[in-house]
Amino acid sequence: MKRIAWLVVALALAGCDKPPAADTFQGYVDADYLRIAAPEAGWLTAVPVVNGAQVDAGAPLFSLDDALQRATVAQAGATLSRAESDLADLLKGARPEEIASVEAQLAEAEATLELARQQLVRQEALARTRVASEQTLDQARAAAEQAEARRNRIRADLATARLPARADRIAAARAAVEAARAALEQADWHLTQRRVTSPAAGVIDDVVRRSGEWVPGSGTVISLLPRDATKVVFYVPEPQRNAVRLGATVAVECSGCPPGLVARVSRIAQEAEYTPPVIYSRETRAKLVWRIEAVLADAPGAPSPGQPVSVRILP
Repeated sequence: MKRIAWLVVALALAGCDKPPAADTFQGYVDADYLRIAAPEAGWLTAVPVVNGAQVDAGAPLFSLDDALQRATVAQAGATLSRAESDLADLLKGARPEEIASVEAQLAEAEATLELARQQLVRQEALARTRVASEQTLDQARAAAEQAEARRNRIRADLATARLPARADRIAAARAAVEAARAALEQADWHLTQRRVTSPAAGVIDDVVRRSGEWVPGSGTVISLLPRDATKVVFYVPEPQRNAVRLGATVAVECSGCPPGLVARVSRIAQEAEYTPPVIYSRETRAKLVWRIEAVLADAPGAPSPGQPVSVRILP
């Protein structure tokens, strides 16, 4: 009787491991997670998300202390303002007050020249009548020439004051403005890196670090599962391998899965491998199979990563 009982149990267990249909394969749900890391080292000041939260693309995930970066932005902005002011000053030449001073000097020189010319004319007349000496005439002539030279020099100074600075100085000032502007853009970029947002819509899988912790550069803070990153991994034996094509649609079934769940084949391995130990099937064990991945359609109640599923190739 004991032997019969054991035989019945063995037959029952064998019946529980029925071979799957020719177009149905065993697999499991996997996912491509996004590890959101801190672009720079710093103290975490805020982590406004929790495990399991649904987030949209662009939603804030965490922020780092930014006091240094804000000070750098302010400094770069002040440097840019000063460089722009220096360039504007070079482009417009001397200040109005300086030009007015040169104009006053020119008027004085014009008056001095006029007086000197009158003195020269008077001395020339006296020299012709032998009343004035040649020495006095020469002195008057020299004074007139000196006054004219001074007038011409001040005219040149006035023209120069009204002109902008030399081309090389203006070019250097323009380069200084561009360098200051680039430094401000770089400072702004570093400031924006202190606030990290979600690159895609999805589910917060894990919050690795909390507010108040120090995070090194490239240190993971959030693990995000995007909505379109869940996939089904299954293995197909050699006889059925040619029946699967990239882009083909497969039906996915599992405990608690919604009806009509499908996935799109996104990858077919180029090389064969032995059946992995996670696939418990007596018929496929120790046989060569090909790994196939199919992206799951976004649907309510879709299986979670790690859940076993059955995959059926649709015609």
